[in-house]
Amino acid sequence: MFKKILIANRGEIAVRIIRACKEWGIATVAVHSDVDADSMHVRLADESVCIGSHQPQNSYLNISSLMSAVDVTGADAIHPGYGFLSENAQFADITTKHGIKFIGPSADLIKKMGDKIEARKIAKENGLPIIEGSTENVNSPDEAKKISNKIGYPVLIKASGGGGGKGMKVVNKPEEIEKLFSMAKLEAKKYFNNDDVYIEKYFKNPRHIEVQVLSGKNKTIHLNERDCSVQRNHQKLIEETPSPIIDEKIRSNLLEQTVKMVKNIGYEGAGTVEYIYQDGKFYFLEMNTRIQVEHPVTEVATGIDIIKEQIWIANKGETALTQDDVKPRGHVIECRINAEDPSKNFQPSPGIINVCHQPSGFRTRIDGAIFQGCKITPYYDSLICKLICQGRNRTEAIQRMLRALDEFVIEGITTTINLHKKILKHEKFISSDFDVNWLAKEAFY
Repeated sequence: MFKKILIANRGEIAVRIIRACKEWGIATVAVHSDVDADSMHVRLADESVCIGSHQPQNSYLNISSLMSAVDVTGADAIHPGYGFLSENAQFADITTKHGIKFIGPSADLIKKMGDKIEARKIAKENGLPIIEGSTENVNSPDEAKKISNKIGYPVLIKASGGGGGKGMKVVNKPEEIEKLFSMAKLEAKKYFNNDDVYIEKYFKNPRHIEVQVLSGKNKTIHLNERDCSVQRNHQKLIEETPSPIIDEKIRSNLLEQTVKMVKNIGYEGAGTVEYIYQDGKFYFLEMNTRIQVEHPVTEVATGIDIIKEQIWIANKGETALTQDDVKPRGHVIECRINAEDPSKNFQPSPGIINVCHQPSGFRTRIDGAIFQGCKITPYYDSLICKLICQGRNRTEAIQRMLRALDEFVIEGITTTINLHKKILKHEKFISSDFDVNWLAKEAFY
């Protein structure tokens, strides 16, 4: 097993990885920017190294600083977490060439699956249904119009290297193509340094379903699906498992097809294959070659520690689990708690947490890095923690989550706790009568 792992991340995911390492008996190195010196992940790690200033490009996105930290501390592996450099093929390649194990798939697979156009081709070659649209980079507004007229409006112009709603534009009629095509390319270049875009048919009322996989040289298994359809501007707010809208026949087919593709491409590690689901049909969306923010939903349902399995596969090249080891139990819901003000268009709410009382109780889990007196800075993602509750069924899971949210007290900053209460009490959420565009239509904030 590895002797020392450097966590190339911060916040709650860094804390989560440190905990898994400690249970494996592996020493940990936390890296931090100048404003994160007193953070929870720094306090919990065995060692810590300051890698730069608060600007991400000078610290958490600075490959040279991270590799220097590896050299100084003698770490023999790097866990990238999610975000930052977690899906950066160059980082994975440099790490490997330095004789350091990158805990994730190969640089080649990260590059292939990170390119949305290439990923669509791979999915199609492996029998997964893809959304109707272009299979190559679209180079001009005229080309975009031809494709859009063929598949019918509305359409989506999407960044090939994108995610999180960046470089994504909905086009409802031909007259909008030229302007929105240019805007999408500019955004794609700004956020991903790659202005390639492609066209997809736009689904008006889809659900967002994803499948968690673990894969080694010996086998690939799934850990069932998650429903991540409660979203705002393509950002997930609430996730649950199992999905309350798909039946066993559809679920079985989806899981079987996903495992087949992941195995065929030679994937190693933890990964997630995401789908759009509408009118009883699934369509491949993308594959995330990293741990997901929402992985605790699956961990609680299955009793499997996905981070520890990631580390095991990275070290051994194989997974020790079999599909028979995956026995989901009950229903699980996760709420992402952000330091944001919903009444002010989700404006970030940095500051010092003066009071922090976190809920506990039966089948209630918190993944976070907050504590009384900690400082929430404006420089990074506003996610501060995740609250996960399990019930014997969906009704009990909702009730338990509402109880836990009532116990959650954070003062000094504004959070999304009250918004989550409103959503979970809404009749459409209770009856699971919603889609990814639901929150934009309701007056929650």
